[in-house]
This record gives sequence, C-alpha cells and structure tokens, in this order.
Amino acid sequence: MTEKNLLKLLRGYKVGEISESDTLAQLKNLSLEAIENLEGFAEVDHARELRQGFPEVIFAAGKTKEQLREIFKSLYKKSSGNLIATRATSEQYNFLIEEIPDAKFDEISKMIYLDRDKNISRNPDKKILILSAGTSDMPVAEEARLTAYLWGNTVQTFYDCGVAGIHRLFSHIQEIETANVIIVVAGMEGALASVVGGLTDKPVIAVPTSVGYGASFHGLAALLAMLNSCAAGISVVNIDNGFGAGVLASKINKLNF
Repeated sequence: MTEKNLLKLLRGYKVGEISESDTLAQLKNLSLEAIENLEGFAEVDHARELRQGFPEVIFAAGKTKEQLREIFKSLYKKSSGNLIATRATSEQYNFLIEEIPDAKFDEISKMIYLDRDKNISRNPDKKILILSAGTSDMPVAEEARLTAYLWGNTVQTFYDCGVAGIHRLFSHIQEIETANVIIVVAGMEGALASVVGGLTDKPVIAVPTSVGYGASFHGLAALLAMLNSCAAGISVVNIDNGFGAGVLASKINKLNF
C-alpha cells in the first residue's frame, strides 16, 4: 500500500464511506497483505514504500532473468515510486524490457531503474556531493549517484581526484564547502576519505572499493583505513556498496534541522 492508498482509506473512513470495523481490519492486515509470494522464490514487500518512502530495491545478482522480471513487474504494478535493481546484467535487462519497455539500464553502475516519480522536487540547496579517488572507482560511485538521484536528491560528482594528485581535489573546495552530505569513493589505500573528512564540517560517507593491487586485498585495505580514519565524522559502508552510501546520504539529506 502506498501513502496515497492509505490516505484514501482514512479519508473514506472520515466521510463515512468505510465502516470503522473495515478500516481497522485493513490497517491490521496491512503488513501481511503487502507481502506477495511469487511462486515460492520471493516475498515482495509492498509496504516498504509506505514505511521508508521508496519501494523495495532488488539485488539482481544471483537471480535468474525470469525471477528478476517477475519481482520488478510486481513492484511496477503495486507501487508508485521510482524502481531500482542493482548489480544487474544486460541479459537481465533485455529480458525485462520485453514487458516493461520504459525501464532503463545504466551500463556503468549496472543498475536497472525506472524514473517515474514526476512529483519529486530536488532541492538544489541540499546537495549530495560524490568524490571518487580514481576513474576505476566510477562503477561504485555511479551506483551511489543514481541511487541518491532516484531517491529525490540533487547530486554533483567529481571523479578521479585522489591523493596521488591532491591538487585535483583542492580545485573542488568550493563544492565541498557547499555540499550538505559528501560521499567519498576510493580503493587502493583509501586515503581520500580522511583528507575530505578533515576539510569539511558536513557528514562524510566513505565507500571502500575493491580497486587495487594484491595487497589491497580486494578492498579490505581501504575498508580498514577508512574505519581507522583520524578525521571525525566519517561513516563507512561495506566494500563496493555504492547503493548503501546513496541511501544513507539521502536519509541524512532529508532530515529537517
């Protein structure tokens, strides 16, 4: 049930179109009725949009193209907001658009998405800034960017501004100072998050990536460096988790102070 449907139910009760007992029964069963069982392989949570303001997001990796399409179709029919499937393949996308032709596929972030919420008003004064250390970090950074954008935020990006050429970062000082939330994406030794954390009083979300040579241990070195940062106010998400960073930045950005 979406917020629109819930308001319709409450207004119907208010004007006497729906009895008190029927209203109570629908509210009691809201969570249960919102779960749709898809042939034993998925329990789709249609109440998530009401609880969190965004429909359930699909993790496409490990799902067959048939499973992904059925889950996406279910969300498409019963939700009103934007839709996201992360870590998808072009094969899954080509199969899905046979029935949902308005879905899009971002080749860099590997996200299938549907941008259909035309009521989103993105505040340019509450900006999420995304910085990446290298061009090789772009897939994770783009996952964060597209996620934050689809959640209704103004997003600005600067890529390839890592500490190996730190003057590139300093050319973006004005944008760092005016951002409301900053996402820093870095592999290798993960030092960029500490540098940015020392330049701003805004929340910094650090995303370690699996980019790097052998001793980076597929992102573990960057993860540990970010967790051990001496700069205050840095939170860290999992390795390559651009989606998680985009969601967290969006929730922070929408807080009213």
